[in-house]
Amino acid sequence: MKLLTRSIPSISFMLLLILSITISCNKPSKTKKQSEYKIYNFEQQGWKSKRITHFINDINYTATEVPIQYYLLKNNQSNYDKVDSLYQLNAKERIIEIEFQHTNEADLLLEDYTDKTYEEAVKYMAFAIKKDFTVVTSSNDTIQCSGVNFERNYKVAPFKRVLLYFNNINPKDQIKLIYQDHLFRNGILKFNFNQTPLKL
Repeated sequence: MKLLTRSIPSISFMLLLILSITISCNKPSKTKKQSEYKIYNFEQQGWKSKRITHFINDINYTATEVPIQYYLLKNNQSNYDKVDSLYQLNAKERIIEIEFQHTNEADLLLEDYTDKTYEEAVKYMAFAIKKDFTVVTSSNDTIQCSGVNFERNYKVAPFKRVLLYFNNINPKDQIKLIYQDHLFRNGILKFNFNQTPLKL
């Protein structure tokens, strides 16, 4: 009988331990919660307000400077502690999203708008368009576009979107995007991002 009463507290302790482990496994981690909270706050800061639109010959050209921290947060939600060190490594990079949309939501890569076959226009937007973009910084440096990612939407969305990547820009600099439109032949467009880049 004594043996039985002594073992009851240890059984209770074991059950409590198992229960607490189970509950903690089902709870989202603190770092994930922090990360989700940061992403939410970041979106609420209105970074999309850094959007600039030009309208020429029935085409809307919309450029948005996307803070690199936003991508880092979205891709590292499970390891929020990494975000700060990753930002330090990538602080001199800039990402600009540019969308092209016809007012009638026509497919802009058709030959009517580009004087190229559809296949040639797709290839141009996926690769060659990179050479049409440069950035001028507030320190008067001219930076060539280092990479582009054409987001294929297979005619689901009414616009064409390209992500542009630029390197070696002082994080404190404001930038001006210059686009020489060889694809739709609408001349030179300038997008002046005169706001200080967002911080975490």
